[in-house]
Amino acid sequence: MEERYGSIRFLILQERIPMEIRKIQVTGGSSYVLSLPKSWAVQQNIQKNDPIGIITQADGSLLVTTDIKGISSQREKDFFLKDFTDPECLFRCLISAYITGFTTIRITSKKRIPPEIRQKVRDYTQMAIGQEVGEETDYSIVLKDILNPTEMPLENTIKRMYVIVKAMHYDAITALGEGDAALCDDIISRDNDIDRLHWLISRQYHLISHNPSLSRRMNITIGTAMTFLQISRIIERIADHAVTIASNVQNLIQMQEGVPLDPDLGQKIREADEAALGVFRRSIRSFYDQNIHEANASIGSVQENTGLYKALKEDFSRLDSPQSIYYGFIASSIARIGEYSSDIAEIVINHCIGEDERGR
Repeated sequence: MEERYGSIRFLILQERIPMEIRKIQVTGGSSYVLSLPKSWAVQQNIQKNDPIGIITQADGSLLVTTDIKGISSQREKDFFLKDFTDPECLFRCLISAYITGFTTIRITSKKRIPPEIRQKVRDYTQMAIGQEVGEETDYSIVLKDILNPTEMPLENTIKRMYVIVKAMHYDAITALGEGDAALCDDIISRDNDIDRLHWLISRQYHLISHNPSLSRRMNITIGTAMTFLQISRIIERIADHAVTIASNVQNLIQMQEGVPLDPDLGQKIREADEAALGVFRRSIRSFYDQNIHEANASIGSVQENTGLYKALKEDFSRLDSPQSIYYGFIASSIARIGEYSSDIAEIVINHCIGEDERGR
């Protein structure tokens, strides 16, 4: 099927999932029997009297599986150093392998693995939660996943991310008022903690989406796991703006050379930041309370705060100094916190409506 938009032609491919149609047999007047496809049974090595698991999905469909013990599948990924001349590229690929759920990662080389590669592997194990070096030789490194997914509930990880990010923003404004460059360095370093937790949630989502038994053991649907992933991604972006504020505060401290911030401007910045964090706090609370009305109020409060952000930017634009640029960046980041927080509230409403539909 084709559709045209202006002079651009799009070819739309309609994917059809292969389906076998089988009729239900009734035996003994009360038992419903459905035969399994022979090709699938042979592929799964199913023998006579072997037990199989049947799981009712959220949409009413049935999942037939040979995994009745809920054992997590083991997935392996190999990286050959001849394909990675850039250590940074290897590092990014390791993170991708982690997020997509590989439990064993092998790095092999025909020559001795160079020090810069080993350093990148160490950086990776420090950043990725649950990753350890299982084996190491001159020519290979084997990384193992030692984390039990059920021990890291998604809701606990989101709560931890929220607490860290809220403190990052509060400290950024405090550093601005007190001219504390060391506190700015600490804020920037905490962004690594947020990245690690966001990667963990991304990994958990991929594991759940590919392993229904894990979803059952963690008592979470794939749809809910996706909601956690969406919220995690937004919190990670809010953390990035805390880093942006801290970086610009450092620039201001260097330019002002010990001259304190104008108290009136400092108060306006803190009021704007508290308003933005208020939306953030309200949106997260609406998620855990599953409260549509609270989420809607959170979205409305962003619109109410728009005038506050606009006035702040206007005050900075009137400053007759080079510092006005950095103040403007800070004001923009504060505004973005509120906007991202309203995105969380919208996700909450979508999630709540979806859960209501599935509960019927």
